[in-house]
Amino acid sequence: MSKKNLILLASAFSYRFPAFEAAAQKLGIPIVRGEDVPPPMVGKATVRLALDYRDVPRSAGLIERFAETEPVGAVIGLDDSGTRIAAEAARRLGLPHNSPEAARAAGDKAVMRTLFAAAGVPSPRFRRFPIDFDPREVAATIDYPCVLKPTTMAGSRGVMRADDPDEFVRRHARLVRILAAHRCEEFLVEDFIPGPEFALEGLLDGGRLHVLALFDKPDPLDGPFFEETIYVTPSRLPEAMQAQVAETAALAAASLGLRTGPVHAELRIPPGGAPVMVELAARSIGGSCAKTLRFSGEAGLEELILRQAFGLPFEPLRERRAGGVMMIPIPEAGILAGVRGLEAAEAVSGIEEIEISAPLNQPVVPLPEGDSYLGFIFARGATPAEVEAALREAHGRLEFEIAQELRVLMEH
Repeated sequence: MSKKNLILLASAFSYRFPAFEAAAQKLGIPIVRGEDVPPPMVGKATVRLALDYRDVPRSAGLIERFAETEPVGAVIGLDDSGTRIAAEAARRLGLPHNSPEAARAAGDKAVMRTLFAAAGVPSPRFRRFPIDFDPREVAATIDYPCVLKPTTMAGSRGVMRADDPDEFVRRHARLVRILAAHRCEEFLVEDFIPGPEFALEGLLDGGRLHVLALFDKPDPLDGPFFEETIYVTPSRLPEAMQAQVAETAALAAASLGLRTGPVHAELRIPPGGAPVMVELAARSIGGSCAKTLRFSGEAGLEELILRQAFGLPFEPLRERRAGGVMMIPIPEAGILAGVRGLEAAEAVSGIEEIEISAPLNQPVVPLPEGDSYLGFIFARGATPAEVEAALREAHGRLEFEIAQELRVLMEH
């Protein structure tokens, strides 16, 4: 058992806490959550470690002060809100870490795109705009189709495609409302890259990228919004193309200055072309999707991450069976009033678990305004095709009752 604490940083609504806590318990590592509280409550809250995630230096200083009396072995950000604090705190404590500059680059799409371009990483051409610019002045100068994208939001929130100047103006108006609600000051306009999208899950160790899994995303992500649904691994891409994907992701991580810990990369492969970087985050896969992955000795992704962080041996060899997850999309805004067909969906061959994470009688909001899913469907099988078929059949057996009160309010 480690006598040093693991500090976990994530937003209060993160799906990732329970899995990391279970992995830490398995390894005998004590955990402390860095709780994000309103600024007036920092230093006064009754929780063990109260932080203000909006103030990186102050939060890192509070973790440094905590470590003066309670030993800390690692500080890990579980989502984008915590990675910058984790990097700065680990730097101050002399723990293995990415530089704060690298963590910032991985969380700011404008900085990321700039560094990708400077390093020759294949990525979309882009332009950066403040939230208050007049879209009519530039709509005619943009190449179409294009993608409007917030610089700091995750999970495809606020990401929209426009195919002509009129649509660009409409999309911009919608994006401004989203940005204003989340204190985001700017956004990107970048080329739309056609072709299928893939996700790479990796672990950096001294700058070397260990590829843990490459996921196919069989549902097309062509817009107008970009809600992800199915992830299946192992990828059905030819081995030579998989190697190109890994090389591109490694180059992208190096261009941001990332050297240690988990990375989650999104790439597209245009028809007849080479992999193009969409984004790269200095964290592991979001939501509950990591349940899809199992490694040597029945280790989960979280256990691998903690083993590396605490200097323990780790074996990044994924199990041979295919696995997949479906993030259940929200079909329309409203109040989730009921879920039917759960037993029938769970009975589909290959389905391991169905997790309905959206609470009943609470609002649900689809993309681009929303930032969550109705839940997750997990499957395992002999081949990726079997897994994909099981996920689709199970989803087809589910019925969600969504009352319309919220949609009416949003429209008015």
